[in-house]
Amino acid sequence: MPRLILLAAIAAVLYLLIRRAQNAPPHKRRSEYIKLALGILLAVVVLLALTGKMHWLGVAITGALVVLRQLGPVLLRFFPLLASRFGQAAPAGGQQSTVATEILRMHLDHDSGELHGEVLRGRFEGWRLADMSREQLEELMAYCRREDVDSEQLLANYLEQRFPGAQAGGGEHQAPGGSGNGNGMDRAEALAVLGLDEEASDEDIVTAHRRLMQKLHPDRGGNDYLAAKINQAKDFLLG
Repeated sequence: MPRLILLAAIAAVLYLLIRRAQNAPPHKRRSEYIKLALGILLAVVVLLALTGKMHWLGVAITGALVVLRQLGPVLLRFFPLLASRFGQAAPAGGQQSTVATEILRMHLDHDSGELHGEVLRGRFEGWRLADMSREQLEELMAYCRREDVDSEQLLANYLEQRFPGAQAGGGEHQAPGGSGNGNGMDRAEALAVLGLDEEASDEDIVTAHRRLMQKLHPDRGGNDYLAAKINQAKDFLLG
């Protein structure tokens, strides 16, 4: 009976891991399937140990390997030399601006002017916009329209860039400040919007603002919402 209970518990855990992997955002599925494979391996080892076909030392080694795999990202974060040794250091990217609403976090690449981002809340929480189909983005737009005006405007700008000439399905675009986070900008958010750090001087702020506004010019597929946020950030930082 105890063995049947253990088998049932293992089966339930594996089922949950499979469901979790299937429901994970596309860019996280590989990691989830690796966890699933490790879970299956651990279950097989435990069963072999219970039937006397594997020495306890093998179980201990397998468990240690599973724990090490789970702690790998943490170790690489604390030991950058290991990250570079195994080719897992974060790639050096260009400068970017970051704007966050209740539902979305969007990044504007300063070199290319391209937008990319991820969903922070709702059915698609954790998904990257680049991994979502047009139908999924339209569903997300409907959710943003119901829940948060700023998120709706930001997603409309992304859709305009990704699907040129298509109707974004949003309402009128208005400057930030009509909903929750527009008037509450703090220094950290303002610096993130301009892609600057704490050491930025007034000259750096003006230069970043000018460069970004050029990227958002109507001839380049201008972005009203981000332009308003960038203006707001500059005004806040320069007092």
